[in-house]
Amino acid sequence: MSNLQALIFDVDGTLADTERDGHRMAFNAAFDEFGIGWHWDAPVYGELLSVTGGKERMRHYYDNHAEAKNIPDDFKQRLDQLIPRLHQAKTRHYTGLLATGAIPLRTGVERLLREARERGLRLAIATTTTPENVTSLLEHTLGRESIDWFEVIAAGDIAPAKKPAPDIYDYALQTMQLPADACLAFEDSGNGIQSSRGAGLTTVVTINDYTADHDFTDAAIVLDHMGEPDDPFTVLAGDAGGRRFLDCDLLNDLHQQAQC
Repeated sequence: MSNLQALIFDVDGTLADTERDGHRMAFNAAFDEFGIGWHWDAPVYGELLSVTGGKERMRHYYDNHAEAKNIPDDFKQRLDQLIPRLHQAKTRHYTGLLATGAIPLRTGVERLLREARERGLRLAIATTTTPENVTSLLEHTLGRESIDWFEVIAAGDIAPAKKPAPDIYDYALQTMQLPADACLAFEDSGNGIQSSRGAGLTTVVTINDYTADHDFTDAAIVLDHMGEPDDPFTVLAGDAGGRRFLDCDLLNDLHQQAQC
């Protein structure tokens, strides 16, 4: 039986509620900047979250929504060149939002990260968002030094296929030179857990408003958030052994149970 050695975190929806009032707003700001005429409201964006990757999301929107094609003909003719430029603008608007402090970490995240470091656990990130988005979130919530807490930041286009493919987790494991059974993953979505479980990782899920109805059958435990001593989590599936917040002792228990 392997000892727990590392924690690998998804970012959007897991470390912070970045989607509805972060990424969505940044996409719309980029669309306005380019005069493309698109606007993603909260329900549309919730649908688009089934597609991982911002560039892929914009292409999916154009291909599958009739109103998305109501753009100037010159935009249509150069859409393949336009989408990366839109995505760069969106990243700029998103990091600007982060700089205002408008997107805090989710309940229990900072406490767990600090405890894990004190316990000597290795930390990594596996996400489809851009590296700039990751480092900006860390810098504006935990301080610039927190970027160095993570041994690997596997992000963006570094893996050939995005979630739900396991590639990004496989990359993180290979870079850390660790087997999957020495690690735990943290996710918030159906695509995310398909990716982590595809890489063989025991997975802790904290849902959000967009993912509450996703299939988390393969999760070790499903929580509404990581919890704090004065703000306990709610267990939606699995067994927390009577604990009220996610800590390293509970993580070790979940890891051991998964190997039995």
